[in-house]
Amino acid sequence: MRLLSCFIVMLMLAPGLVPGLAPGSAWADSVAPREGWQVMPTSLAYDDLVEKLQAAVKEEGMIVVTQASASAGAKGRGLTIPGNRVIGVYRNDYAVRMLEASVAAGIEAPIRFYVSEDSGGTATLSWKTADLVFAPYMDEGGAALAELAAELDAVFMKIAQKAVSSR
Repeated sequence: MRLLSCFIVMLMLAPGLVPGLAPGSAWADSVAPREGWQVMPTSLAYDDLVEKLQAAVKEEGMIVVTQASASAGAKGRGLTIPGNRVIGVYRNDYAVRMLEASVAAGIEAPIRFYVSEDSGGTATLSWKTADLVFAPYMDEGGAALAELAAELDAVFMKIAQKAVSSR
């Protein structure tokens, strides 16, 4: 097991040492559909989808709370990998309601969108539903947390639909 872990770390740190995995090569294509996720392949370029997503978040009265991008970090190290950005989205009134229902659920905020660049020059928008994110806390959060999750799922879907639209 330790040998496998070392090999994985080597792949992450020095992809040029492994034949067929040169720096800048794509590791995988788009995010595959999975239970509890929404996955929306688009015809938009990666940068365009990021921009449209950020605008849609604002239009729906939500706030971009966090952002992280392995591709931006890699670029700073002289490496090129497919674009990816995790965008945490939330709002304080939702945070207060979440914490009233379950303090432990607070670890899950903000809920995140994931923009990933595909090999064909397009991008995919995906996210875990609030229903999935809050599932471990439903016993303690009860109806209030379930109601919040349903509300957030509707808001996130509106944001996503605006972001992937051709407008």
